[in-house]
Amino acid sequence: MESCEKIDGIKSCLPGEAMKILQSLASCWDDIVDVDALQVIRLKGAMTNEVYQIKWPTNSNKEGSRKVLVRIYGEGVDVFFDREMEIRTFEFMSKQGQGPRLLGRFSNGRIEEFIRARTLSACDLRDPDISTLIASKLKEFHDLDMPGPKTPMVWDRLHNWLSAAKSMCTVEEAQALRLDAMGKEIETLHKCLAADQHVAFCHNDLQYGNIMIDEDTRSITIIDYEYACYNPFMFDIANHFCEMAADYHTETPHVLEYTKYPGLDERRRFLHVYLTSSSSGNQPSNLEVDKLLEEVEKYTLASHLLWGLWGVISEHVNEIDFDYMEYAKQRFQEYWLQKPKILGSLG
Repeated sequence: MESCEKIDGIKSCLPGEAMKILQSLASCWDDIVDVDALQVIRLKGAMTNEVYQIKWPTNSNKEGSRKVLVRIYGEGVDVFFDREMEIRTFEFMSKQGQGPRLLGRFSNGRIEEFIRARTLSACDLRDPDISTLIASKLKEFHDLDMPGPKTPMVWDRLHNWLSAAKSMCTVEEAQALRLDAMGKEIETLHKCLAADQHVAFCHNDLQYGNIMIDEDTRSITIIDYEYACYNPFMFDIANHFCEMAADYHTETPHVLEYTKYPGLDERRRFLHVYLTSSSSGNQPSNLEVDKLLEEVEKYTLASHLLWGLWGVISEHVNEIDFDYMEYAKQRFQEYWLQKPKILGSLG
């Protein structure tokens, strides 16, 4: 979400509740020159919420300005997640030193600490050094003991999102998208993967815009936990691999280029680092890496179905400028293309 645009009409884009919290926060900071002289910058690339950077000029030579983030929840997107659970996750992650602090809440959004780090770009995911840092950080994320039921949510989420998508689509749309076949596809996939559900706390949306890097310390921070929950950890890795086909900061942000899907050596290197980052610190064998790779590839199919359904629903409930339906079609197309290659006779 690094691309941005300045907003002149402050009151037109920020709710009154948010403005009151911002003024209260600013009044507590002694170095702010003028509490009312806030600048609002909309960050591009968010597809579920609207996100704004707020900054005030300060009399500090070191910082130059005070910054926070305001996140305004998208209309109709509560079908995707439980906001209260997200806030609990946010607060837990903050206490673990894993993410920004929660500074305030209002009826349709929240205010967060601004992390002084760089949001990754699409090409960063292909940088071997950065990819190594992500793999290690993801293992650390998966090892967190987040309070709550430790049951995988991906299968219920798939069924629930399918029901929602069917209820919103016309008969013609449902037929074109083959939604009537999806229930059976989800069940088949679940059966194929039932024996390999090693559950961990997962982010479930590890695209480049949700990863930040401190250029000085080279530390990685994973942000935005709307979709976070317990799931098979292989799904989280698979979803990250799938996200390498996306660049949400082009003129056509919905277009996916699956020629950019990581090659075999790239995937094996990521998984080797991930396994090496375990508490034991033991070096994984080639057999262990290859076995994990096989399971991760199966979970890419679940990723395609999940985010395809997300796109269908978002087309009907979200007003953010993004071609959700075309995005959904691409995810479904890749599912049908890859399924026979990955599952073979099992599917």
